[in-house]
Amino acid sequence: MNQRWLLGVSAAGLSAGGAPVANAAQRAAPPVLPELPVPPSPETTRKLFPGFTEHDIRTTGATIRALTGGEGPPLLLVHGHPETHVTWHKVAPALAADFTVIVPDLRGYGDSSKPPGGDKSVKYSPRATAQDLVEVMAHFGFDRFGIAGHDRGGRVAHRLALDHSNRVTRVAVLDIAPTLTMYRDTNQEFATRYVWWFFQIQPALLPEHLIGLDPEFYLKEHLAVQNKTTGAVTEEALAEYLRTYCCTGTIHAACEDYRAAAGIGLELDAADEKAGKKVTAPLLALWGAKGVVGQTWDVLDTWRAVATTVSGTALDCGHLLPEERPDEVIAELQKFFRV
Repeated sequence: MNQRWLLGVSAAGLSAGGAPVANAAQRAAPPVLPELPVPPSPETTRKLFPGFTEHDIRTTGATIRALTGGEGPPLLLVHGHPETHVTWHKVAPALAADFTVIVPDLRGYGDSSKPPGGDKSVKYSPRATAQDLVEVMAHFGFDRFGIAGHDRGGRVAHRLALDHSNRVTRVAVLDIAPTLTMYRDTNQEFATRYVWWFFQIQPALLPEHLIGLDPEFYLKEHLAVQNKTTGAVTEEALAEYLRTYCCTGTIHAACEDYRAAAGIGLELDAADEKAGKKVTAPLLALWGAKGVVGQTWDVLDTWRAVATTVSGTALDCGHLLPEERPDEVIAELQKFFRV
């Protein structure tokens, strides 16, 4: 039996055999989490993103922390859950040789602000989050740009390319199939392997409470399940993920993100499908051959159903492409966006 589970059960007030612990005072108290992350270390930013500068950009609905570096055509790199812009630290400095690279934290994540979700979590809908990114790029003077998104960031990139087709030159999505497709095709195997898709959409504050009891364990287990390359997540990157995730504001925002994607996000996707609206910008799909998405769907076929021009390939890794196979990601993005 899993010893970590036994420790958790004992801490909750039950013995390994299922009987109540005699001394209730011995029960472990739940952690007292901060609401927001402690400020980032400038030294860490300089080490992970040499030559990049930090910015806080006020958008219509949030304040977005973003790093910028390099010169050339604008390229926006968007992270996923439970990570931050740091997921691009092996990729962004190399791309900055050819592009002006912008790496933001999505609203609710990292060091960006965490606004209330509102009715039906609408303020964390892919549309609202995409609007943040449009305004971030406009802040830097870019009306048209390329965008690459991993995981949740890929879903925001998909929505941005639909809502703002005049702004997107090219779009790359990393290790995702379209959200509507994935929910429609859900079976027991997928629901088991992507349990957070169905856990984090539960009404507040059930998932927030349970994650908050041990957010470090939850984050590490999440990454361990997704990662198929030993050592891919560096100690520095993991420390940043823990710094920004282990607080009540981020945990709640992340759950709101998932609720919005499974609610209003699906409504938006279904409406576009009914109207025959597709992504018109050239789309590159990259995915991990050892990951759930690549093993469950024909990834290129799923994107050809919602976009007009699609190319892509699998990489020999799990879900965390920018950290597991950074050199291949760099090469694919350089080839795709350098036109």
